[in-house]
Amino acid sequence: MCKTPQIGVFVSRSRDSIYAIARHPTNSRRPLAHFVYFHSEALIERRRLQRDEQEALARAIEKLAALGVELPFPHQSAVRGSGGLRELRPRGGKSRWRGVYARLGETFVILAVVPESGVDGRGFARGGAAAKRRRQEIE
Repeated sequence: MCKTPQIGVFVSRSRDSIYAIARHPTNSRRPLAHFVYFHSEALIERRRLQRDEQEALARAIEKLAALGVELPFPHQSAVRGSGGLRELRPRGGKSRWRGVYARLGETFVILAVVPESGVDGRGFARGGAAAKRRRQEIE
């Protein structure tokens, strides 16, 4: 049985963003290979969520940090028409919120926190557009 890795959150003062580093499940001193950063605006969006939704997103980020591109559906999926953006799906897709992210090298960046498209299609579209703009800013 695989233990869920612990998540550590550190503030990067130079970039005004937060990133999460998952720790190895059996050796907490050894970080896993994948870093997951929050864009500063996505961090603000995350803080607007209810606490249980924030925790669900944090668990999804732990999975992304642990598994990287091997994270299976239903925990992530492609965002249609986005040019490579993906959505992190907390609670295996049962959450009303999504973390839209991109892979930059071996790093993942949460670019936006948006409502699920079936709940608020316009909100998802606005968030997707913001995520595209934010990705261009950091590339």
